[in-house]
Amino acid sequence: MIRWMKSFVAFQLICGSLVYAQEAVPAAVTEAVQDAAALVPESVVSTTAVAEAAAPAVSTLNSGDQAWMLACAAFVLLMTPGLAFFYGGLVGRKNILSILMQCFMSMAVVTVLWVLVGYSIAFSGTEIVIGGGGFCGNPMTHFLLNGVATDASFEPVTGVKLGLSQQTFMVFQMMFAIITPALIVGAFAERMKFTAFTVFIALWSLLVYCPVAHWVWYGPTHPIFGLGSFNAKDAVPEGALDFAGGTVVHINAGIAALVACLIIGPRRGFPKQINPPHNLPFAVLGAGLLWFGWFGFNGGSAFGATPQAVQAFVTTQVAAAMAGLTWAIIEMVRNGKPTVLGMITGVVAGLVGITPAAGFVDVKGALIIGFGATIVSYFFVAFVKPAMKYDDSLDVFGVHGMAGIFGSLATGLLALPGVGVNRAGGSIEQLMLQGKAAVVTILYSAILTALILKLIDWTIGLRTSEDGEKIGLDLTDHAETAYTVS
Repeated sequence: MIRWMKSFVAFQLICGSLVYAQEAVPAAVTEAVQDAAALVPESVVSTTAVAEAAAPAVSTLNSGDQAWMLACAAFVLLMTPGLAFFYGGLVGRKNILSILMQCFMSMAVVTVLWVLVGYSIAFSGTEIVIGGGGFCGNPMTHFLLNGVATDASFEPVTGVKLGLSQQTFMVFQMMFAIITPALIVGAFAERMKFTAFTVFIALWSLLVYCPVAHWVWYGPTHPIFGLGSFNAKDAVPEGALDFAGGTVVHINAGIAALVACLIIGPRRGFPKQINPPHNLPFAVLGAGLLWFGWFGFNGGSAFGATPQAVQAFVTTQVAAAMAGLTWAIIEMVRNGKPTVLGMITGVVAGLVGITPAAGFVDVKGALIIGFGATIVSYFFVAFVKPAMKYDDSLDVFGVHGMAGIFGSLATGLLALPGVGVNRAGGSIEQLMLQGKAAVVTILYSAILTALILKLIDWTIGLRTSEDGEKIGLDLTDHAETAYTVS
């Protein structure tokens, strides 16, 4: 006890000495420090001030938003391999590798074109003018990503300040550019030559996808063929709404798919001698990957980890679930049994339908869109296609095209008030704007797709030979087979 008391007293003495020493610092010491500072040459002081002024400003990037957007870009990229399995499982066994190869070739070709000129065509402000308005961005503005920084905040022309670098924005948009032409693959599956396909997606992505993306998501004030801007991300009140690509991706690709299957013609033996899907589990796996990736597709289109991203995430899930359930119920009522193929087709239709609306509607709107997109898609798949006898092999037009049109129009009626700038919410006026955007996209995509396909057919030919179609594209185009045991 005595030893403890001695230690405590010693501790108190030490603390008291320190406090006394601090309080007893003579004023002379402070004056000496000030005198020493005065002796520093003025040139040194001015040099220091210049260095401080030249120092880079504190970054305005939001690390949370950056992380979310890079993750979403990866989600969207995963959708293309998911699409490969979805389509690959639905074709015959002798053509699965051709589908996988076409999807991966889309990833390769579009990536290279995007960093060369594609991003600049879609998202640069120095525009090429046609018909009195800006048609697309100048390919040379961001050639090889010139000026696309990784360390500076990006403010797109819409005036919405993002906490993202422009290169983050660029790579997210790249994934949309990749999957859009890949969607068209399902329309001409099992019959287009691989060389023709490669040329087609290269030309289509530059001449069709990039200009439409520019009109809808970038161009601020230009009239498109005299119809006025329908850029409507957030800042153009008189424009159409397209949150994540209902117009740019799904209507665009769906119409191109219809044109492609009409120009190329039906498969041999269509419709009576067409084989059923050879591997439905592959198709289910692909649909699951698409559903997963779609959260990046829609959630990332809020351009940050924001409340709107959460809203888009929730509405995406609700619409997909409602759509799959609706398709299964239709089959039970009509055929007595629901099918796996019907369920996954319905889910994809719901995901397509909610894409233009995801950040603009609530769960009530998502339920309506999921239900309506399935009804429309089912009608075109089950009734219109057999009646018209066009061979859209994997129903790209019926699902992506028609569900995209329905979702875009429904957005005009169901959008909540306050989305964007000066928006009153859904209205007849907004519905008309949505219709205008859809019509312009349909006409442009149809005409340009037809011209591209005809040009390819006149030069290198579109379709594989009859023998090649019998043998299968896996062997004739790639000298490989997916299965070694029959």
